[in-house]
Amino acid sequence: MPARTTIKAFIVDDEVLAREAIRFRLRGETDIEVVGEAADGSDAVRQMTKLRPDLVFLDIQMREMNGFEVIERVAETHLPIVVFVTAYDQYALRAFEAHALDYLLKPFTSSRFEAALNRARLEVAKASDQDSQIRLLSLLTERLRLREQATSAAPGDQTFLTRLTVKHNSRIVLVKTDDIDWIESSANYACVHVGGPTSFVVRMTMADLERRLDPSRFARIHRSSIVQIDRIKEIVPVWHGDFDLMLKDGTVLRLTRNYRARLLGPRG
Repeated sequence: MPARTTIKAFIVDDEVLAREAIRFRLRGETDIEVVGEAADGSDAVRQMTKLRPDLVFLDIQMREMNGFEVIERVAETHLPIVVFVTAYDQYALRAFEAHALDYLLKPFTSSRFEAALNRARLEVAKASDQDSQIRLLSLLTERLRLREQATSAAPGDQTFLTRLTVKHNSRIVLVKTDDIDWIESSANYACVHVGGPTSFVVRMTMADLERRLDPSRFARIHRSSIVQIDRIKEIVPVWHGDFDLMLKDGTVLRLTRNYRARLLGPRG
């Protein structure tokens, strides 16, 4: 029978007693090694970047930098399995459930902690399939959108995405929408093309992207493609109301008649 892999765990909480409680519950777990702890977000980012733990118990409500911001800071270098710890943030609970991410609600029982730990073990074991990282990325992308909406110029104004959080070569990349040339559908994902051959995969549908991107800058031109309008070099009619769009980098995309009004207006 193969030896059990040791899981490197890290604890982040600004309350001493909360950190001690998690350490105490992990003390008898022979496959868990607590490699460190932090009492604030800045120290957590520094240590997590250096130690690269497999599993992090992460408090949400901390002074200066909250748990979400910690993950955003470390994501570009290392994305561990995360069990969020929270006392009362109802938005957070709904978000975790929607994205199938685990959390511990303070004060938690021994049985609830054990359930979260067992689930974390499974997530660490299958981390190579990237499913948990994708779910965490989806949560971060949603938070970016909500943050941008909250800082809207006026109440009731609609805000649009300015960045996308994507996974690329085991790293997390923040892609500015300004840099996007075009987007194509890829099953339940979308492939975002940035600067010629460079592309990233994001777990969003085309309908969701169309709704969240600024329509004055982006247009849906086909069931499976969206283009940034200022990347278009020329538009050539082809047949039966369809057009070929040539982008500045030489890419040719099809504008179908069903989507023509989105780009050319009702009389285009």
